[in-house]
Amino acid sequence: MSASSSAASNPPELTPALAKRVHRHHVVIIGSGFGGLFAAKQLRKANVDVTLIAKTTHHLFQPLLYQVATGILSEGEIAPSTRMILKDQDNASVILGDVNSIDLESKTVTSQFLERVTETGYDSLIVAAGAGQSYFGNDHFAEYAPGMKTIDDALELRGRIIGAFDQAELATDQAEVERLLTFVVVGAGPTGVEMAGQIAELANKTLDGAFRHIDSRSAKIILLDAAPKVLPPFADSLGQAAAKRLTKMGVDIQLGAMVTDLDADGLTVKDSDGTIRRIASRTKVWSAGVAASPLGKTLAEQSGAEIDRAGRVLVEKDLSLPGHPEVFVVGDMMSLDKLPGVAQVAIQGGRYAARVISDGVEAVRAGKSVPERTPFKYFDKGSMATVSRFSAVAQVGPVKITGFIAWVMWLLVHLLYIVGFRSRLTTVISWLTAFFSRSRGQLAITEQQVDARRAMVYFTAEPVAAPDVTAPEPESATRPLQESRA
Repeated sequence: MSASSSAASNPPELTPALAKRVHRHHVVIIGSGFGGLFAAKQLRKANVDVTLIAKTTHHLFQPLLYQVATGILSEGEIAPSTRMILKDQDNASVILGDVNSIDLESKTVTSQFLERVTETGYDSLIVAAGAGQSYFGNDHFAEYAPGMKTIDDALELRGRIIGAFDQAELATDQAEVERLLTFVVVGAGPTGVEMAGQIAELANKTLDGAFRHIDSRSAKIILLDAAPKVLPPFADSLGQAAAKRLTKMGVDIQLGAMVTDLDADGLTVKDSDGTIRRIASRTKVWSAGVAASPLGKTLAEQSGAEIDRAGRVLVEKDLSLPGHPEVFVVGDMMSLDKLPGVAQVAIQGGRYAARVISDGVEAVRAGKSVPERTPFKYFDKGSMATVSRFSAVAQVGPVKITGFIAWVMWLLVHLLYIVGFRSRLTTVISWLTAFFSRSRGQLAITEQQVDARRAMVYFTAEPVAAPDVTAPEPESATRPLQESRA
């Protein structure tokens, strides 16, 4: 064999420059929520490589968190493993880590998991990092009033709610019993309404007769909001219907009431007429506001894009970052045409961004010009909120529905968007158990669940400052046990 034929039979060395020309288009997705996951799944048949970076190992069905907090569902039913969801999608991989930096110039994303820092390059980027709970500048409220944004929040709230009844059973002072059995939900939006309704059902039905020294039905559930109506995003008639149903269940609705201070034993409220009053309560739930991921500010600083008061990025009509058509911002992080921060906006936005990327890649492969992008158009499938078993409100365009029919619609729609057949099946079984009997299958609580936020004070504190850290008092059924150990 001649030297020339030998050389011809061996492929040339893959130099960095050549590798850059032949590599597949790399799409990096930040976030495993609705926007991120549905974007990744939309790209399953595209000629691209997908890397999904998320700070949790699961995809969270956030609208059902309140059912985890009140013992209806387990966390596994609404938070399947992201890796298992994408297991059979060969072009997708998952990286665990918290993204702390995006460099638009070098097209890299830096994430960190424990002590390991990973830098990932991209050709296209979809930022779907979601939003967290907003305490309107009073972040210390989180110690005493967990939000409803994560599995940790829901499990902690379950521990606090169930633990409050257990502590009341042991208490001998009537004032202490009343404080323990007073539950305050701050925020009368869909999450607050659903949470207040389920705490009322838990107290009046599930736990009725389970205690010997207290009557669980004597629990007081208060729904607070600075707004003048329940369910502000909905039509007035639906808000009134929800309020009427909650009142019938024993929920005390207090509107025009703004929380000005909050501690372990209660909260201070300022009414619309300027009156300041105190509500004694050991268990508080915060569902009053959201704030977009801090990554929005990072993107804005580098691109010159504007951000709104909630930290959302004002995007172009094609959901891209101004000046960076390769970067898309979707879901709760984007601001466009006053679209609401709901799951459907994130799902449709993620799918849209994925289609734009896929169409562009296919055009380049075919030697054609990249097609002009059509503006993102949101299809409103309506809004729903469940108030109690067999009762909900729904608004689909001009159509307004209340009661049992709306509740059935709510069940079907939410069941449809739960990921995975097994999760759907177990969810249906749990719903049948909870809604057609007084039983709930997820009432177990642990000391770690309840005191998780307290423990995080120590984990997140600077080593030098650690001796000076004072953790807040735990609000759990384990408190007497802890005192006895001390």
